[in-house]
Amino acid sequence: MDTGLQTKVDEIASGIFRISTWVPGITEHGFTFNQFLLTGDEPFLFHCGMRQLFPLVSAAIAKVIPIEQLRWISFAHIEADECGAMNMLLAAAPQAQVIHGPLACMLSLTDMCDRPPVVAGTEPGDTHDIGGHRLRYIATPHVPHNWESGLWFDETTSTLLAGDLFTHTGQCPALTESDCIAPALEAEELFHATGLTTNLAPTLEQLAQLTPTTLALMHGASFTGDGAAQLRGLADGYAAMAG
Repeated sequence: MDTGLQTKVDEIASGIFRISTWVPGITEHGFTFNQFLLTGDEPFLFHCGMRQLFPLVSAAIAKVIPIEQLRWISFAHIEADECGAMNMLLAAAPQAQVIHGPLACMLSLTDMCDRPPVVAGTEPGDTHDIGGHRLRYIATPHVPHNWESGLWFDETTSTLLAGDLFTHTGQCPALTESDCIAPALEAEELFHATGLTTNLAPTLEQLAQLTPTTLALMHGASFTGDGAAQLRGLADGYAAMAG
């Protein structure tokens, strides 16, 4: 069925491709759903998209690599826009496996995945080398939401695969140097999606200490520049909201 939606592909860092679908009707300015494909010897996809977006997302992946070459699939947490098409991707890529933190695998993925998932981040400082990108899994429970939440940092390009952090609405460029804090806080006022817990600020500081130069955002434009300053500014904004 032709939905009329379009999915764009843009390289936002060396070997990291943003796959983005703008969907109207979600907020007055619409909303983007982004996946990130990291190329290399063992290509890695962060976010699967919803099942309904699978035809668009799979076609976009095929513009970069043959989809059957996909080796790793991950996402921040269990939610339709993050992992709805997970098993469809596993069917399309026979060598692919889902990789996530111990908690997500224990709670949900061992049952949900059509092939057994791989557990990441069992030892501090472990990295997952896909040949071209060296990825570190970081558990972020309840940040911005969901107990099993976790993000990935690509040490090779200093890119944080930031999931739902800095969510903002509307159509936007693939990559920006403009501040992402204000639009993220504006979206938070709309969605109230972030758990304003005692764990929030320490987790954002932990991410800031990685000094990312690219923030790959699931909803909105990705950011290039001083990612640590953006993360600390976001923490300050959330602190003000919490009072």
